[in-house]
Formats: sequence, C-alpha cells, structure tokens
Amino acid sequence: MNKTEMIDAIAAETELTKVDVTKVLNALVEKTVEVVAAGGEFTIIGFGSFKSSVRKAREGRNPSTGAVIKIAEATVPKFVAGKKFKDAVNAPKKPAKRGARKAKK
Repeated sequence: MNKTEMIDAIAAETELTKVDVTKVLNALVEKTVEVVAAGGEFTIIGFGSFKSSVRKAREGRNPSTGAVIKIAEATVPKFVAGKKFKDAVNAPKKPAKRGARKAKK
C-alpha cells in the first residue's frame, strides 16, 4: 500500500475528505521526523515507537574490490513494533484450501 492508497482507505473508513486525511497524515509524518531528528521518541501505544539510534563505526568491504573500508558512526531512525502490532503480524494464518493451487509441472 502506498500513501495515496492509505489516504483513500482512511477517508473511506472515517468519512473525512481526502484533503483532510492528507493534511493529518502529512502532519503526523512531519512531526514524527521532527521529534526523532531532535533525539526524542514518538510512541503510539499498540502500534510502535519511533526513535533515533546510534550505529557504531565499523569496517566493511567494498563489494567490487573487496578492499576494507571504514564506515563512520551514524545516527539512524529506528522503529520498534508494539505488542498489538507484533501479535497481529504473528497471528496464525488460515491453512490454504486443498486444490486451491495446482503444482506447476
């Protein structure tokens, strides 16, 4: 699902206009980036947390030459899924119906 499809789905479910949903979604993204970039944490209970994390300096390899290169320390955004989100993703899937897919020969 992309941003446009998300806006359409939210507008249909909430009966808000697409313009209003777009404004809210854009504000949510902008504020999340603003908070995390400032070193803060943004949490939506049940969904997850956005925060920044420091990735230590390390050595890597140039895939073309195999030469060792130094990779600098970096601050990166990080998302940690909440319990409700994890449970939904890990919910048992319904088994496929027999004969629904035929094996290719």
